Amino acid sequence: MAIYDVSVPLRPGMPTYAGEPGPQLEHLKQISRGDSANVTALSLGSHTGTPVDAPHHFLDCRSTVDAMSLEVLVGSAQVIELTNHRHITAADLEAASIPSGTKRLLLKTPNSRFWDDDEFHTDFVGLTGDAAKWLVERGFVLVGIDYLSIERFRSPEHEVHKILLEANVVIVEGLDLRSVTAGEYMMACAPLKVVGADGAPARVFLWD
Repeated sequence: MAIYDVSVPLRPGMPTYAGEPGPQLEHLKQISRGDSANVTALSLGSHTGTPVDAPHHFLDCRSTVDAMSLEVLVGSAQVIELTNHRHITAADLEAASIPSGTKRLLLKTPNSRFWDDDEFHTDFVGLTGDAAKWLVERGFVLVGIDYLSIERFRSPEHEVHKILLEANVVIVEGLDLRSVTAGEYMMACAPLKVVGADGAPARVFLWD
């Protein structure tokens, strides 16, 4: 059995969505300074690395990340590869021949190349509104993508997020799918259980 870690390492200087804080480590205690242990304080934005979005992210007073269902976060997932796309439409998903019964979908796109540097790129591939509606209508419970947003940069009204989150579809962003090929995997997605948070970084594993 091969196990793939498709989450992005959290580190200072890593790319983050425009204006959002990245990870910072403050060394509170260090053995090298004579302390008995190494202890650090970690601060970061709730959408750093490979974050999971809860409905509260774009729908005020809705459920938060600590209330997410384990049955949604763990189970079979289909990775599909969509190359030469500027944005992913309903027609693109329809043409992708996604196996019947798929409930968790991970999108491997040209975004993967952006993980090679620490710059935040705004020309990433995202879903269109009709693609989000297509996923909801077919009963998907989770959708992930390989960069820092599920929809286009500064998309008006955040239509894709709202459509998916209104239907309680879990959004996973910032996946690193470079090491996996298209196909079916088992997935475990474990966001930090932060009470009241609109999202949280996750560790995401795939295995076949």
